[in-house]
Amino acid sequence: MKTRYSRQELFLGKESQKKVESGSVIIIGAGALGSSSAEMLARAGVGKLTIVDRDYVEWSNLQRQQLYGEADVRDKLPKAFAAKKRLEQINSGIDINSLIEDVHGLNIEEMIKGHDVILDATDNFETRLIVNDAAVKHDIPFIMGACVSSYGSTFPVIPKVTPCLHCLLNHLPVDGMTCETVGVISPIVQMVTATQVTYALKILTGAQISPVLRSLDIWKDEKAEIDVTRLKNSHCPTCGEQPTYPYLKFENQMKSDVLCGRDAVQIRPATSRVFELNVFMDRLKGNATNLLINPFLLSCVFGGFRIVFFRDGRAIVHGTHDKRIARSVYSRLLQYYSA
Repeated sequence: MKTRYSRQELFLGKESQKKVESGSVIIIGAGALGSSSAEMLARAGVGKLTIVDRDYVEWSNLQRQQLYGEADVRDKLPKAFAAKKRLEQINSGIDINSLIEDVHGLNIEEMIKGHDVILDATDNFETRLIVNDAAVKHDIPFIMGACVSSYGSTFPVIPKVTPCLHCLLNHLPVDGMTCETVGVISPIVQMVTATQVTYALKILTGAQISPVLRSLDIWKDEKAEIDVTRLKNSHCPTCGEQPTYPYLKFENQMKSDVLCGRDAVQIRPATSRVFELNVFMDRLKGNATNLLINPFLLSCVFGGFRIVFFRDGRAIVHGTHDKRIARSVYSRLLQYYSA
């Protein structure tokens, strides 16, 4: 009888397929890269998938973020939840977890525990370096992936074997281009995630991984592959002989940051607490407009800004990239909860 994974098993072999089905992968980010890789891994039968994302689904996501539909946008569903919902329709036989959280140095180590592979699907380099530190510290392979416009790049960080991202800082593209400023086409997303998922399957099955930094411009038909073995730095603060893991330290954690390529600022309180969103909504009536609530977040227009407020106290303030203004609006909003 043909099984769900019969075609894949013909290529990998029965024992390797069993390793895939007992494997565990965490995906940091559920946007274009994250949703694509999550679907491939779910269809491949990876036993446990954890999807982490801080954001919710918007109209501009639908062009390239393949797990989401228009109803997810209208309901302002968090991406991690919407992804889990769709993936469970694709493969009900695997364990899928969603975490609606902002990744930072104080929570990443707990998130990645018990996973065999970490896939990078973030939209900013600061978060990549945080995950890089945690991956190396806990000896978990970390597959970097990035894309913008028609350009993408990948690199597998294998602790104790390859250089880490900190070693490669001067060789990775961090020029500030974003999907918001220069756009992106979905084929490059598929190319990057195809490489990332291939790396993940290789790691889960014990196949050899080459320390190659790959880049590709699918529109210009250009590509480059660089063996970066020689760039491993014995003095690297992350993977060197005396590591300090600088991006996991409290003083390096941002409390507010401008979201990549968007006229919006995320505010993350110093301490997390659970807010009763129904109570908050009642107290905001008459003081805010366009109120919308679901089990995960409260959206409203307050003080001339659109604000999406999450149960853990985190908020995204739309309509400004000024952190000072965003923090002021956030503080005024919170006063109504305490009133």
